[in-house]
Formats: sequence, C-alpha cells, structure tokens
Amino acid sequence: MSFANESVQQYYESLACNNVSPLWTVLDKMVPPQPNPRSTVAIWRYTSLIEPLKKSGELISAEEAERRVLMLVNPSLPAPYTTDTIYAGLQLILPGEIAPAHRHMAFALRFIVEGSNGFTAVEGEKLMMERGDVILNPTWCWHDHGSEGTGPMIWLDGLDLPIYRLLPINFAENYAESRYPSSLATSSKLKLPWATAAETLDADISASNYAKYEYRFDDGAHLSRTISAQAERIASGSTTPGSRETCSFVYHVYAGSGYSVIVSPDGTEERVEWTQKDTFSVPAWSKISHTCDMSEGQAYLFAINDKPIVETLGLWKKE
Repeated sequence: MSFANESVQQYYESLACNNVSPLWTVLDKMVPPQPNPRSTVAIWRYTSLIEPLKKSGELISAEEAERRVLMLVNPSLPAPYTTDTIYAGLQLILPGEIAPAHRHMAFALRFIVEGSNGFTAVEGEKLMMERGDVILNPTWCWHDHGSEGTGPMIWLDGLDLPIYRLLPINFAENYAESRYPSSLATSSKLKLPWATAAETLDADISASNYAKYEYRFDDGAHLSRTISAQAERIASGSTTPGSRETCSFVYHVYAGSGYSVIVSPDGTEERVEWTQKDTFSVPAWSKISHTCDMSEGQAYLFAINDKPIVETLGLWKKE
C-alpha cells in the first residue's frame, strides 16, 4: 500500500487522537544494533570538589540538608544520573554532626574517602568508618550518619536511584528522633573493610600486573539486587587488558595515578587521566583499559557497578 507524501503525513497526524504511534518510524531507536547508553564518560576531580564540599559544611547544617551531598551528575543527563543506572555523590559530615535517621526504598553503599571516627548506624548496628571501607545500606533500613572524630568525614555514596525513574516507587520515611537506637558493632556483614579487598588483590599471583576483586557475600551473592562493587589493582607501569561488558561503572581512585582509555559504544575514544580520590564514570558497553603511571607505584581502583540488575534481567554480555 502506498500514499502520497502529504497523505502519509496526514495519516501520521491522525493517529494522535487515538493515542497510538507508528513503531516503524522509531524502530531503529527502540532496537538499535548495539547497546546505546545515554550517559557519557565523565570525571570529577577531587581537588576541584573538596573546597565546594567543605564550603557546604559552612553554609548548610546536616539537619537542614538531611544529607549534605554533592551529586556527581553525568554531563549528558540530569540528576540523579551518574551513569544510566547508578547515582553517585560525595557526602560530608563534620565533627559532632548527625545526619538524621531515615529509611528509603533505594539501596545504598558507601565508600569511605577520608576521615576517621565517623559512623553509619544501620538498623541498630553502629558501624565505624575507616578509609576504603564499604558500608552497605540495604533497602528500607533505618540509618543515620555521624562523626565522633576531629576532622571531616567524606565518602562516596552509590545508589540505584536512576532505576526509580523507570519504576517510580522510591520513597522515604523520617525517624521520629535524629538517631535510631543502635549499639557498636564489632563485626557486621554490612561493613566490608578495604584490608580484605587489598589482601586478595595483592595475593593474586596469577595476575601479577593486574588483579580484580568482586565484593560478594559468603554465599556468592552480589551486595544487592541492583548494584554491587569491585576493586582492581594495576601494577606500576602496566596496562590492563581491554574489557567490554553490558555494565556501567563509577570508578573511584583509592591510590595511585594513571589513565584509562575508554571507547564508547559509538566508537568515541577518550583518555581519562586520574589520580588519588578522583571519580569517573564509564557507560555500559564501553571498552576500557587502565594504565598505572610508572612513578606512582601500584594503583588501586574501586568501582560501583550495575552487574546485579543486568544479570538478573538476563542482559549481561562480555566481549
């Protein structure tokens, strides 16, 4: 069947009144020939963010902000997107402060960037923070943050908030008091020390120039159903093998300096230079390799990933 151009246009316009639209005009966008993430490569340099973050502590109290966080917003997307599925932000707590207790549907994990004697209390477990620790905040668990130290506590938040733009069922509830009752936990499955990851990475003699550690529970499960984490070690002067998978990542540099070469799905190649405490995003289905500077010793990278939800949906593929 054929139409004159004018008739085709009139036909398309007539469909709107019936709340229908022709699939064939957008099929290439609905089913592209390869993964097509909307997020792009971006880097947030710690040296550029530390002063604005500390300034927020001078201007806005923890009670006023509820959570004093600078969101890491992907330049190709609005907040809360750091990648298409991962939200990340840098949170600040000052000595003696309490970020009031609340709970929410979203899952959160926290990677401690700097400071000591800060804590997160999760559902009655008071978890003391040390640099490099990962602290988990499962969905719908009461939690508050505070500092009993003498300096600022700063950590990287990772949440699955972008997923709730598709499933708009995330909500929060505030606790009646600023603190949810808790007691000090000497050990907890919700606190994953950096020492455990580093020991495993350093002991991996099968890959002397590069090693990878996946954070998992004792039964092999990911840290949540939506997002999880990994750590990587790159030897001085070494370059990791290129990898490509249907996951996105938010990398944070625990130690060392170097650069990453990231080839996006559309073929755009970018070199991202990084140093300690920088954070950068990698869209899904990007080819990525890391190189550690010769002069800086080994580099250690921490990364939040969306592998759990990608696997659950049967969408995980690796090149």
